[in-house]
Amino acid sequence: MSSRLFNHIVVLFVLAAITPVAAQKTRPYYHEDLYPLRPKFEDPIDTMVQAGHKKKPDVVAENTVNKPVDAVLDSINRFNVTRKFIEGYTIQIYSGQNREEAMNSKKKLLTDIPDLTGELEYSQPKFRVKVGSYYSRLEAQKDLYRLKKIFPNAILVPEKILVR
Repeated sequence: MSSRLFNHIVVLFVLAAITPVAAQKTRPYYHEDLYPLRPKFEDPIDTMVQAGHKKKPDVVAENTVNKPVDAVLDSINRFNVTRKFIEGYTIQIYSGQNREEAMNSKKKLLTDIPDLTGELEYSQPKFRVKVGSYYSRLEAQKDLYRLKKIFPNAILVPEKILVR
């Protein structure tokens, strides 16, 4: 008998939970325009014009630092002209001690992505195959994603790049 009573109570709760949802869906949309009840304000009065003050004339700069700043900028420009290298990035697709694997990865790069050229470099005791010269990480990301599909171990390496 108690399980039957429990079942009836559960059914009543389910019906009670569903009823308000159905009642909310049948109500019409309520809208009330409160614009006429909003407070209205007048435009603020310009106290400077009312007091009779005149606009101040523009100030002309007399003691400027333009000449010293120009001298510093010229020296920076001369330094940049004489620079041969700049900090940049390259993509390394192979690094290891096996020369044959390095040559094979360079050949695979030429066949799969012909618009990029690899450079084989030996710095004892490792062979490295590097691709491209990029001035920023953002510039290199596009090619890095392309290379990661073929060479999963490809990484972005900071390097000095020759300025031409």
